[in-house]
Amino acid sequence: MTETAVFGGGCFWCMEAVFSRLSGVLKVEPGYAGGTLPNPTYQQVCVGDTGHAEVVKLEFDPALVSYTDLLDVFFQMHDPTTPNRQGQDIGTQYRSVIFYTTLAQKVQAEETIKKLDESAGFPGRIVTGVLPLEKFYPAEDYHRQYYASHSRQPYCRFVIQPKLDKLKEHFGGMQK
Repeated sequence: MTETAVFGGGCFWCMEAVFSRLSGVLKVEPGYAGGTLPNPTYQQVCVGDTGHAEVVKLEFDPALVSYTDLLDVFFQMHDPTTPNRQGQDIGTQYRSVIFYTTLAQKVQAEETIKKLDESAGFPGRIVTGVLPLEKFYPAEDYHRQYYASHSRQPYCRFVIQPKLDKLKEHFGGMQK
């Protein structure tokens, strides 16, 4: 039996590249969640007034990778202390957010945030939102497997590749 997890940690190209490398993650789909506009386009979301965040929806096998492990990867692969920003990507669409699909996910996400704040492992307090997933809108096809298709482009080399290097260093045993 599989489960669904939805994370927003900045650009969905980055998060898709990271999570698609994890054992137990069966599918990663970039998209939009948390806004008010039905069926938004990338251009509409980029303006920043739809309320949507760029997210990835994961289908995972909890017998192979736990939701807690996914949370650990999520928090290490972006800066959860900066509201509406990840590096040079600025706007509400790049906010740090977890859209839970079960009450257990909500509890685990809130407990993880509390533990991380108490450990003072980040330079500031975590601002990651924890919200119920109301609706997920898949991104346009050209966003799927973006890194795999464009790894030589500057954004991929200078923004995504360092995240993949960090993933290998800290979570190498979890990779496919």
